Amino acid sequence: MTISSGNILLVQSGGCTPVMNSTLAGLIKNGQTLYPQSRIYGGIHGIEGIIDGKIPDITELSNSQLKSLSKMPGAALRSSRHKLLPNDIGPLLNTLRAHDIRILHTIGGNDSAVTGLRVSEAAQEDKYELQVINLPKTIDNDIVLTDHSPGYGSAARFISQATFGIGKDAEAMGINSPICILEVMGRDSGWLAAASSFYKKTDHDAPHFIGIPEVIFSEEHFMISIESAYRNYGYAIAVVSEKIRSAEGNLGRDNPPTFTDNFGHNYFESPGKYLSDLVEKRLGVRCRWEKPGTIQRSFMDAVSTTDREEAYQIGRKAVEMARSGMNDVIPTLIRSSNQKYEYSIGSASLKDVAGEIRYLPEKYRPDEQGYTSDSFKSYLRPLLGNPIHDTDSIFHLL
Repeated sequence: MTISSGNILLVQSGGCTPVMNSTLAGLIKNGQTLYPQSRIYGGIHGIEGIIDGKIPDITELSNSQLKSLSKMPGAALRSSRHKLLPNDIGPLLNTLRAHDIRILHTIGGNDSAVTGLRVSEAAQEDKYELQVINLPKTIDNDIVLTDHSPGYGSAARFISQATFGIGKDAEAMGINSPICILEVMGRDSGWLAAASSFYKKTDHDAPHFIGIPEVIFSEEHFMISIESAYRNYGYAIAVVSEKIRSAEGNLGRDNPPTFTDNFGHNYFESPGKYLSDLVEKRLGVRCRWEKPGTIQRSFMDAVSTTDREEAYQIGRKAVEMARSGMNDVIPTLIRSSNQKYEYSIGSASLKDVAGEIRYLPEKYRPDEQGYTSDSFKSYLRPLLGNPIHDTDSIFHLL
């Protein structure tokens, strides 16, 4: 494809991450540098903004504004979970033509890759020259063909610290509230739940059970782990993904989903609450359940230094990819084989990423006592950024 002489359109899509705007800032900054004659537009609420013609000019953002943007959680352009429909194509292409958009950058996950690919195909069918370069983001870490996804490191940092803190709280409170279930995000994969194990060094430490979507959930094994920890240590912590599944299907759900999004993803009532009720019924003690929800993907003080930097550089690199004539691609993060953590940015074809799911490999999956392997912790450690807190016990009272 020839190098564009038109304008650039940026959109954000899917669930937010703590560093999604850092990628946006990198896109805008390098777009200003490498395309000084072009205008940069932003789609309001993702693909819906393009369909509705709501794409304000954001070319003139200053360096100080971009610096602030790079540290802001959420999606500054507003996000969307809209699935592209056949009757959306006409209005979408009309907006692109009206503003001479020749490069489309979408920051999103695997569903957004499906959308980017469909826009590219529609433009080709209409003989409209358009470069489409998606950019990865997801706290779920489930995008294929990349070592990890921007957003994961920060959310994993939050979950690892929250698990450690909840464990210390439950241990301190004793019989008053000795057991807690922490429900974390991760619709199809257990990368986030597994991160809860980072500070676990001994059987005594939280978590004592981790439930992930990749492994069939057993109430019997869950109760054995929780009761054993409670009897032995006076407290117990379980971390479960939001869509853990039993052999019968979605956990404890005889009812239909409470919500189904445009991509067909079902959302049910909380497994954390279900398990909390189960524990209280079986053990006769108070069991809290915590669901941080969007806090885990928006907490500014938990942002990983590594994550923010890589997210920004992904944005810059995507502009360079467009400048070199690449099309229908997505940047990827490649980890070096050196002992010291280093990375580079490569690329993958959108068609190889769209709609695919990267599951937690077996070698990284937790055991029934809440441990993960040293290899997983080595994988995770650099992604959490700095500082990593010293969690060695100060007192040994009991």
